[in-house]
Amino acid sequence: MPLDQVFHALAHDARRDMLDRLAAGDLTVGALAEPLAMTFAGASKHVKVLEQAGLIERTVEGRTHRCRLRPAALEPAGAWLQRHERYWTDRLDALEDLIARSDDR
Repeated sequence: MPLDQVFHALAHDARRDMLDRLAAGDLTVGALAEPLAMTFAGASKHVKVLEQAGLIERTVEGRTHRCRLRPAALEPAGAWLQRHERYWTDRLDALEDLIARSDDR
C-alpha cells in the first residue's frame, strides 16, 4: 500500500513540481502554491496527498505550514522502477541483437 500511495502522489504534475522545489529546501504551503497559480486550499490538498504517501512532512508554526521533503520515501519506488528498467533493457538488447542478425542475412 505505501508504494501505491507514492505512485498516486507522483501521478499529478503539481505534486511532482512541489517535490522538485522542496528538494532545494523547506517551503511553506503558500510558497508551494504560488508558482502553480493555486489557492492555499488547493495546495493544501496536494500537500496532504504527499504527506499521506510519506514523501513530505509538514510542521505548523502558528499559521505557517512548513513542508520538508522526505526523500527516503522515494526509495521503494526507485527500486521498483529499477527492477523493471533492467527487464526492459534486457528485452530491448535482445531485440537489437535479433535485428542485427537479421540485417546480416
